[in-house]
Amino acid sequence: MGLFKKLFGKKQKNDKYALGLHKTKENLGDLKEILSQSKVINDDLFDALEDIFIQADIGVDTVVYFIESLRADVENKHITDPNDLAEMIVDKMFEIYLKGDLLNTELNYDEGELNVYLFVGVNGVGKTTTIGKLAKQLQNEGKKVMMVAGDTFRAGAIEQLKIWGQRSNTFVFSKGEGSDPSSVIYDAIELAKKEKYDIILCDTAGRLQTKVNLMKELEKMKRVIQKTLPNAPQETLLVIDATTGQNGMRQAEVFKEATDVSGIILTKLDGTAKGGIVLAIRHLYDLPIKYVGLGEKIDDLVYFDIEQYIYGLFEDFF
Repeated sequence: MGLFKKLFGKKQKNDKYALGLHKTKENLGDLKEILSQSKVINDDLFDALEDIFIQADIGVDTVVYFIESLRADVENKHITDPNDLAEMIVDKMFEIYLKGDLLNTELNYDEGELNVYLFVGVNGVGKTTTIGKLAKQLQNEGKKVMMVAGDTFRAGAIEQLKIWGQRSNTFVFSKGEGSDPSSVIYDAIELAKKEKYDIILCDTAGRLQTKVNLMKELEKMKRVIQKTLPNAPQETLLVIDATTGQNGMRQAEVFKEATDVSGIILTKLDGTAKGGIVLAIRHLYDLPIKYVGLGEKIDDLVYFDIEQYIYGLFEDFF
């Protein structure tokens, strides 16, 4: 049980995670009570665990896999005390997320090149806010950053990005509403190369109604980028609102089919009791969570840390 002992023996609590996950942790509160009150490990106990994990929005497919795997471990290791399941549950969550490897949550970055990060996702998930927060962080790291208003369809999207540009003290490249998004990013790249920027953060439209239109628009944008920057985009980041639960899972499926999503940014994790979506996304779509939003402030976008995530959910158990 090395993962468990490492986590709860040495881990220092990150207060942002503790606060951001409190609603999901409350949803898992029944888990401790069920384990402590159960006398034996039987089908009724596994059914109760299944219900709790589904309520946390870990997702039915992932929960079924999780419970079957837990059953197998209980049988193979001859576990009989329900209280021993808490430690096994923590280790099993690590196994599902890591899949054998400790993931690198840092953004891909090519030193000495202009790096392009595309942000995709439906309207309302917090793409623009996320871009503004990330711009601030990257500038604090000494990078020269440009934000690009590639969502030219949604009324107010360009102005919203400019507001975040002011908050983060970042230059925003834009053209008029209704402009071709690919032409916007092409011109932005030309300017960024000339003025020696390190990173471009590009907003994209989220109102495209069909997957076909979505694919065509994103494919065109990628072709335009690669004409002058063959190694770009270095990241295509799908922004998902954690409060949307299984609807967010559907978005992950559609966007992964439509474009080369390299990672997830999960916003509003502090506002949901359904933080289990983290495990479902990793299990079903094999995508790493790169950042999570744990509040409204400009510095409340943080690198995703699977250890802090699980510690935040289960610290009260031990």
